[in-house]
Amino acid sequence: MITILIIIATVVVSMVCFKNVGLSERLNFNPTRIFQKKEYHRFLSHGFVHGDWVHLLVNMFVFFSFGNYVENSFAQFESEKIISSSSLSFILLYFGGMVVASIHSFIQHKNNPWYRSVGASGAVSAVLFTSIFLSPLEKIYFYGVLPVPGILFGILYLLYSSYMNKKSDDNINHNAHFWGAVYGFIFPVFLDFGLINRFFNSLFS
Repeated sequence: MITILIIIATVVVSMVCFKNVGLSERLNFNPTRIFQKKEYHRFLSHGFVHGDWVHLLVNMFVFFSFGNYVENSFAQFESEKIISSSSLSFILLYFGGMVVASIHSFIQHKNNPWYRSVGASGAVSAVLFTSIFLSPLEKIYFYGVLPVPGILFGILYLLYSSYMNKKSDDNINHNAHFWGAVYGFIFPVFLDFGLINRFFNSLFS
């Protein structure tokens, strides 16, 4: 349910920002504004804004594909008394991933007034990698075509994001993808360290 609510909110805000450049400018991730003007809301608000329809639809499709699974898994953990609140855990995963994914870019670009970034990619990567942690051998379609085990997909994803970040010849914040993914993969361990046993049992079962 939280997944659906976040998708609705993100689609609505993004659609408004497509036509309202001023609002997009107030919500986007601008490290200089955060550093100099203390506009800390940008760590979260930028995740509700997207550059275009393709950017929005891809992020929301991936989020929908894995968000419901992670939500249901957290609900199961709550029923097993592993965590106290599945809803709070999911919110911390999504929005925590959004913030953590932005920290490196904030440090790197805090004195660059021209830098802008939008999109929920960091948060979506966090949810995706939590799903990989929970089901490491579940097939994920690489480039939407080739089915590979989740854990292999995760390794390839991190290598690709690291390479593209160093290459840095496009307008995609690959750093956010990378750090959001790392956050999402280790997040379940912070919920309960015993979940790491489930990961290895799933990986080697």
